[in-house]
Amino acid sequence: MRRVIPLALPLALAGLVLAGCAVTAQPVSSTTSSTAPTSVVESSVQTTSDIDSTIPAAAAELLAANADGTVVNDDEWSIADAETITLSGSTASSDSAGVTIDGSTVTITAAGVYQLSGALDGNVVVAAPDDAQVILLLDDATIASTSGSAIQVVTADDVAINLAAGSTNTVTAASSADADASAAIYADSDLTVSGSGALTVTDTGNDGISATDDLAIIGGTITVDAADDALRGKDSLVVEDGTLTLTAGGDALKSDQTDDATQGYVWIAGGTITATAVDDGIDAWTDALLTGGTVSLATEDDGIHSEIALAISGGDVTISRSNEGIESGDIRIAGGTTHVTSSDDGINASGGTSTDSGSSGGMGGGMQDTGESLTISGGTLVVDAAGDGLDSNGSITMTGGDVTVYGPTQQGNGALDSNGGIDVSGGTLVAIGSTGMAESPDESSAQGWLAATASGSAGSTVQIMDAAGTVIAEYTATKTFGSVVFTSSAITDGQTYTVTVDGAATSVTAGVAVAGGMGMGGGMGGGRP
Repeated sequence: MRRVIPLALPLALAGLVLAGCAVTAQPVSSTTSSTAPTSVVESSVQTTSDIDSTIPAAAAELLAANADGTVVNDDEWSIADAETITLSGSTASSDSAGVTIDGSTVTITAAGVYQLSGALDGNVVVAAPDDAQVILLLDDATIASTSGSAIQVVTADDVAINLAAGSTNTVTAASSADADASAAIYADSDLTVSGSGALTVTDTGNDGISATDDLAIIGGTITVDAADDALRGKDSLVVEDGTLTLTAGGDALKSDQTDDATQGYVWIAGGTITATAVDDGIDAWTDALLTGGTVSLATEDDGIHSEIALAISGGDVTISRSNEGIESGDIRIAGGTTHVTSSDDGINASGGTSTDSGSSGGMGGGMQDTGESLTISGGTLVVDAAGDGLDSNGSITMTGGDVTVYGPTQQGNGALDSNGGIDVSGGTLVAIGSTGMAESPDESSAQGWLAATASGSAGSTVQIMDAAGTVIAEYTATKTFGSVVFTSSAITDGQTYTVTVDGAATSVTAGVAVAGGMGMGGGMGGGRP
């Protein structure tokens, strides 16, 4: 069973709060002497002193339940210790005892800091002791391989690729799917990418940057164009900083450890990400967590997908194109600003990739409550969906936040769709969509709500007014619609309100479902006993 810690422990973001797997959980000073040895240097460690109370519990619970990851921070090594490797066409040169050169293959055999400059038509291989920390400082380096990975870590403990300030670096490979090292940059170890320089990675056969353990991106301007996945950390993938432009024939950001339920997670804590993917934008075998940064995703499959749980508690997320925007069994929206555009469901709380509770043209996975959950407690969420807007095979719970749903135009889907009911006790929600499957909150909801059969088209102005004619809320529709559902603290059950569309008024009583739809409980939202 997956370990779940039911604590409101807002975990970790002082710097990047990750822990080295090979070190004990003792605090490490935030500064390291420039004369520190370059053999084995401890990585940053997550401890209770790293707790950051600004991370909402919705994400903190998931962070606490996952295994610690590894990162090599820039203050853990010194450029003064760097040994030089000069790349020269089909060969290279170095005076370092930790470097061997055999034709166009450069092999690093010892821990240390290595500065690479020039151009190489060949391969850079790290084959250091299992306890070694190796820093590859790329300083205007171009490495191109026509056979296997351009940079390959065979053995080491922790490896960092640092992009020197002001440098432009290029790594190109044509790795194949059945190769031992199936990425342009491939590490059979933990891997950190840092620095302030630029790196362009191209792999025409498989992944861009891949690590069999933890992959952490903590700096740099990084462009990846990969035939399959752009960034892949098998145990975990964490982005804390940097500017990332990713193009992927598979997934853009991926973690897929299937043997340990506390690994296989993706955590976006900062940085700026622009990703285009044929498959998913973010794909996590366990959890996907977004606590900061700016993320723009355009995909042919899911914008963000995780098998277990998914939390957005900060940052700015835009999914401009997707089949399903956000999909997981347990979805938590607790902060940040999220915009989703999808050709099917916008937000789908579903138990796996093969389960779809509201796909176009039918009832999907049936009407039974199978335990999934969509919980909204904060943040701003805007959904424009051709399928269901907010969809859960289980329940939908809203306690806060500001949500706008522009739902489907066809009658087989609804702006709101749940199998286990919709409970609202806080926040503001408007759902504008078709009438056939329209659903409204439960009658037992603590916060008042209203539902109206009111039609309009793209560009129509929708207003919610109280009995005195005061406008409570106003929206501009993005497509044709026939129903409006609205809830906020300004609505009191039993009171009369007016919904106008381009001036045409419909009077409704708050807390009363509208007959005629096919939503849960009958009628338009089927008030639930």
